[in-house]
Amino acid sequence: MGQIIIHEVGLRDGLQMEKQTVPTEKKIEWADALIAAGVDILQLGSFVHPTKVPQMADTDALFRHYQEPGRRPANVILAGLVLNEKGLERGMACGVDMFCMGVSASETHSRKNTGMSIAEATERIIAMGKQTVAFGKRAQVSVQSAFGCGFEGYVPPERVLGIVRKFLDAGLKNISLADTAGHATPEAVEQLFGAIHRLDPSAECTCHFHNTYALGIANCRAAMNAGVQYFESSIAGLGGCPHTKVAGGNVCTEDFVHYLHRIGIRADIHLDRLLETASSVAQYFARDLPGMVYKSGPIPTPAPVH
Repeated sequence: MGQIIIHEVGLRDGLQMEKQTVPTEKKIEWADALIAAGVDILQLGSFVHPTKVPQMADTDALFRHYQEPGRRPANVILAGLVLNEKGLERGMACGVDMFCMGVSASETHSRKNTGMSIAEATERIIAMGKQTVAFGKRAQVSVQSAFGCGFEGYVPPERVLGIVRKFLDAGLKNISLADTAGHATPEAVEQLFGAIHRLDPSAECTCHFHNTYALGIANCRAAMNAGVQYFESSIAGLGGCPHTKVAGGNVCTEDFVHYLHRIGIRADIHLDRLLETASSVAQYFARDLPGMVYKSGPIPTPAPVH
């Protein structure tokens, strides 16, 4: 098993479903805390139209904040989600390190999310991904609704792999499978990621699970078994796609890190700081959030025996 990389998406996927707009200063406070906790990749926001997703209206300002002298995090990749060429242009102008972009494997979800068919969206995303790489930036390309769709139900693995194959043929190796509707099972996760690694053993795989049906961390374990190294998760379990039928929160960052600590992985990530941040987020929204460990408290991890 290789190094497990934590990609925190709470400030983007986590907040996009919230009706209460979070001020930029509060987002910076949470982002600083997540950076201090030791996450590897921090997704600050998405470059979408501010009237459609008001929570993301300050994404450009957030990236510019971290471009100022003394504020640039040394060991954290700053990521942003883009849907189209305009978003890519905005992200290039304000210092995004890694661009995340994707195609849905569900025709219904694709049209609701982007207004395009799968074929149209795939062609567009591949062109954007290649442009991103040409500019010396990281490109992560994803297949959304990879394990099922809230509208269509079953999504054939062959359809998912067909999109992945086009990404790989275009030289885009950072491949994410997103369980947008939360339909994944551990068995399906191992099979689909295993198939990707057979297509191209050099592919860098990312998983993005929603906990809609309480299988989020079980699916993360299955992804680990299948050789996945990059894990997208959200502080306090915030999140959900606004364009799926039943929106469920993301895998909770501090719960996943708590699990990793219990099996002796990534002790360098400060769980206490994640728990403090989760509590701050819950306090801000004045409600219990899906995360469990910030409420129950962590199980102490015994010191290693030498």
